[in-house]
Order: sequence, then structure tokens, then C-alpha cells
Amino acid sequence: MSAASTAVRSLLASLYGADRAGALTARIQQLIRDSGISKRPAYGLSQRDVVAIAYGDHVRKEGEPPLVTLRELLKATYGEQINTVHVLPFYPYTSDDGFSVVDYWAVDPKLGTWDDVRALRAQFRMMFDAVFNHVSVSSAWFQAFLRGEAPYTDYFITVDPSTDLSLVRRPRTHPLLTPFETARGIQHVWTTFSADQVDVNAANPDLMLDLLRALLFYVAQGADLIRLDAIAYLWKEIGTTCIHLPQTHQVVQLMRAVLDMAAPDVLIVTETNVPHDENISYFGDGTNEAQMVYNFSLPPLLLHTFRTGDTTRLTAWAGTLERVGGRTTYFNFTASHDGIGVTPARGLLTDAEIDALVALATDHGGRVNYKTDSDGSRSPYELNITYFDAITHPDVTASDPQTAVKRFLCAQAIMLAFVGVPGIYFHSLFGSRNWAEGVEQTGHNRTINRQKLDYDTLLEDIVRPTLIPSMVYFGYRALLDARIAEPAFHPFGGQRVLAVHSSVFALERTSPDGMHRVIALFNVSGEPVAVALADSGGGWHDLLGGDAPVHDGASIRLTLAPYQSAWLKAR
Repeated sequence: MSAASTAVRSLLASLYGADRAGALTARIQQLIRDSGISKRPAYGLSQRDVVAIAYGDHVRKEGEPPLVTLRELLKATYGEQINTVHVLPFYPYTSDDGFSVVDYWAVDPKLGTWDDVRALRAQFRMMFDAVFNHVSVSSAWFQAFLRGEAPYTDYFITVDPSTDLSLVRRPRTHPLLTPFETARGIQHVWTTFSADQVDVNAANPDLMLDLLRALLFYVAQGADLIRLDAIAYLWKEIGTTCIHLPQTHQVVQLMRAVLDMAAPDVLIVTETNVPHDENISYFGDGTNEAQMVYNFSLPPLLLHTFRTGDTTRLTAWAGTLERVGGRTTYFNFTASHDGIGVTPARGLLTDAEIDALVALATDHGGRVNYKTDSDGSRSPYELNITYFDAITHPDVTASDPQTAVKRFLCAQAIMLAFVGVPGIYFHSLFGSRNWAEGVEQTGHNRTINRQKLDYDTLLEDIVRPTLIPSMVYFGYRALLDARIAEPAFHPFGGQRVLAVHSSVFALERTSPDGMHRVIALFNVSGEPVAVALADSGGGWHDLLGGDAPVHDGASIRLTLAPYQSAWLKAR
């Protein structure tokens, strides 16, 4: 028995009992044989790995399936700079823009077909969403549950509404339990995220096997990375917080072990919008859980940094970052389809500093989503705003768009320099603005950062140099060109935080073999800043095309313009 098979059996025994482990392992082995997964070359991460994050219909063209249009748009604009696409859930759904999945095995016909997905995969590596915490109330599983049909009667979690659930950590404000009329009468079903998203019962091994079947199906369809959506909430145990439970980690380990058996080239990425220490727990021991975790603390800390012009908080946190093991790394991002999470900043920013970010978001035309705390009070959960408008007040952008673009690109350059793999939300690639009209149309705050764009209009805008989409597009391409050519930005390379100046964030990055070294400097203020770094080398130049620093034999000296980024490398 292989090490992965042994791990699978051990995990099944822990989760479902030793008496079931053998039979369940055999069923998983059969799932793998039936999956049709073909062997592929190992997925070797490098500095060239850059992920674009987009909805399947983020860009539209009349008479064309949106997945086809998305492929054409990315190929025409960032085809040389981006090698991976994360298409947010492209399955049939009923709400939450895809995250209330009706059918794990189908493509939403409004987006295209599996052939269109495979055509996209022929151009780019792909990340698929595994939305395994919950399904739509319209799904076949839940409809069978309502009718009282086995085995689906045990696929969901029902709880007596008089049960004390006050310990459960909530990411939303709506009631945790939703009543449904079933063949057995009124049943109160666990619904973490909305009344249309019913949580599955991971304690049922038959349900778990169905999730693993879906996981293997995604690999067979070409997934190179699997994003485990909201995985922290998967396992429920009354009387606990029902988040990050040991069984949840064991399920992630089970999925990793199954993939190690079937497709060791496929990587797991966990999405857990929680405080930093909790988030990185999904690295496991560095070999048995996720190869990447979303770096959720980075977006709010960056926003705080540009709000204050002070890098102190960012520098202190970045100095604590460590990868667990030699083959894990961070999935870095600034913007997402959900917004800017506030919870990951708790413990890193003071309550007053977090309140200031909330005030900034509303002042900049954004919205705020809240969650219910254990004492029944509400607290901010996420800021709903485009990252461009979060970084600079829209009124300031209107009067000085060039400086607004510099501020935004400086924030993006910091993210790109961090150790890990960058994930860039579609709207950040083109400097999109708040879509307030969309919020009015849907009644959902998150719509502000989910606008669908016209293909022809977007291509026209990015070639008009006075427009923000054009300035952002060409600036971002230049950053990516520099990053993907530089081995020091390898996601498994070294990272050291440098103390330079309160307004300058500084990183030293080194390639895994130690042969390449870059010092990345970022002025987050609106004033020029002179910096000096002790260094006995010489011949430094800026990979981003800025002036070469002065070297006096003992140090390198340069003056950074407002919001300038410099990636310095010795010749």
C-alpha cells in the first residue's frame, strides 16, 4: 500500500471509524479508477505563475459564450504575462453569483460548455472552485432530502431550534438555521451563508465520497489547482465554534491524500477568511494539507498602509511570515469578488484602525457587510469596494488620475513582490471603479466589485492613454513582465523584511538557489523619500526602469518619488 493510500485509510478511520475505513478506502480507489484522470507532468511553480481571477462572464460579447470571450480577452491583453486563470464557480447556481451550486458536474449553459472550459485550459492553467461546504436548495441532493429519499436524508444537518448554538462563529448576520417543509415535517437546516445555501453533512461518509467524486471529476476536466471555498466551516460539532475543527483539517488532509494518489500534480488552495494564525493552519505540517493558502491579511494591511502613508504595521506583520515546509507558499492578492476582509486584520490592527478602514470604505463610495458575534452584536466583516477606489478617494482620482494610478500600482507592486503566487482579480487588471448602479439593481453590496464589462468597449478603453483602464493596464503589464523574468521572485524563494523608513516598505527576495537577489522598495507616501541601504556590492539597477541608485562602496542610495516602486538588482 502506498503512503498516500495508507494516509487515506488512517484518515477515514479517524473520521468515520476503523470498522468502515477499509471499505471506504476501497470505494475511493474505485472512484479514482473510474475518474479517467490521465497522468500529467508535475506542476512546478515558478515566478512565472500568475493567476487571473474572473467570473466566467466578467466580459461579454454579443452572440458569443462568455467563457469564449473571457479566453479571447485574456489572451489579447495579458496572454504573455498571466499563465493561470481561476474561473469563479461556473456551475449552474441560484444565488451568490455562483456560490450556491445546483450541479457540481455541469457548466452553467449561460456561460458555455465543458468544451469551452477545455479550450480555456488549452491556453492557460486553471483553478476550479470546490464549493463543498454547501449547495443550493435547488440542488438534486437537497430536493431529495426534502422528499425524504435515502441516502440524502442524512446529507444535511438538521438541528432542534431550541439548541444553544451561541458558540458557533458566524460570518453573516442572518439566522444560522433555516426552516424547510419536508416529507417529515418542518426541519431546521444549517445554513451558514444564506437561506439558499444549505450546509452539507461532512460527518456522513457517503456524502464525503460524493464530494471526492466531484473533486476527481474537476481534475479529469483539467483543473491544475483546486480552491476549497469556505472550507473552515465544513465540519460541525454542537457545543464548539464549528470552525477549524480537527475533523475539518482531516478532511483537507484526506483530499490532499486522494489527490496524491490520483493526481499529485494538482495543488490545493484553501480559502479561509479568518485571522492570520488560523489561516496558515491549513498548511498543516507542510506536506499534508494545502500547498497554498490565501494571504487574507495582506489586502487590509495594504489599505491601512496607503491610508496612513506609514508602513509600520505592514512591516511588522510581514516580518512574521514563514512558509511551512519547502513546498508550500502563499496565494497573495489585494482584491477579490467578495471584497476586503476585515477579520484577517484583527490582532494586526487596532480596533480604531479597523474602524478607520470601515470609514474609508464608506467615504470612498463603498459598502460594508457585517457578521453576528457570539454576544449577538454586529461587527464589520468585509469592505465592499473596488481596490482602486479603496486606495484613492474617487474625488481625488477625478482631479489627479495619474497619481491615483501610481498609488494603485504601487500597492499592486508590493503584492507582486511578496513571497508566493499572485492572484489578480479581473477588475484590478483594468483599474475598474465602484459599480454603485449594480448594488442598486441587485440589493447586494458585493455587486459593487462584480460589474460585467463589454469586450469591445474594454479593448477601446485600454488603448486610450488618458483613461484609467489604459494607464493601469500598461502599468500592470510592465510590473508582470519584470516579475515573471526574475528568479528572485520564485514562490519558494527567500524573503527578508528590511527596516528602511516609516514611509518605505522594503523586502529582500532571493531565488531558491541563492543566485539571484532583489531589493524591493516602495514609497507609500505622497512625498519624495531618500533611502540608504548598507551593501558592499555594486552595479545595482532598477528592474522597473527607474534611475539606478548611487553606490558609494558601503551603501546604495536613492530617492524614491511619491508612490514609486523600485526593484533593485545587482548586475
